[in-house]
Amino acid sequence: MPDKLLMRFRVNGEPQEVAVRVEKTLLEVLREDLGLTGTKHGCELGECGMCAVAIGGRPILSCLALAVECQDQEITTVEGLAKDGRLDPLQETFAALGAAQCGYCTPAFLVTARALLDRDPHPSRKTIAKALSGALCRCTGYLKIFEAVEEAMLKATAPGAAHASPPPASTPGAPAPSTAPSPAPGGSPA
Repeated sequence: MPDKLLMRFRVNGEPQEVAVRVEKTLLEVLREDLGLTGTKHGCELGECGMCAVAIGGRPILSCLALAVECQDQEITTVEGLAKDGRLDPLQETFAALGAAQCGYCTPAFLVTARALLDRDPHPSRKTIAKALSGALCRCTGYLKIFEAVEEAMLKATAPGAAHASPPPASTPGAPAPSTAPSPAPGGSPA
């Protein structure tokens, strides 16, 4: 088996081609090979959720997904949320409501919340809490994070509002949950 494989992805809407070692995780490829450092290293065991990205609109833990399993997938990182120089409504509300403290966990919350709102434009507080439960924050009590998601939801559904992110297209062949689970293991809102 070759040391490296030439991989193709669409990352934040842009085609990318990179030669990667077969044992490299998607997290490592995003940060080290593509320079997308918004996705954070955390526990690297799938427990903290800091490495969350979306594949085909579904949040996954990039520390648990091998890059070779993500060939030809549509990958969204926090860097891909802003469109045409405008912040995503989630980014705006997180800033306006002070939902980020140190900011280390914020990319994971933003990507995961965007995937939730694209899938369910009107989630309940309970649904928001469940969707975000895999991303751990050591600075806040989660209340401002939940409020920011709710505020972004209201902004996006207000009459005349334009959605910052269109719902993602279904991507066939997304990694199976056993190799790239949604960021739900390990954490629950405080």
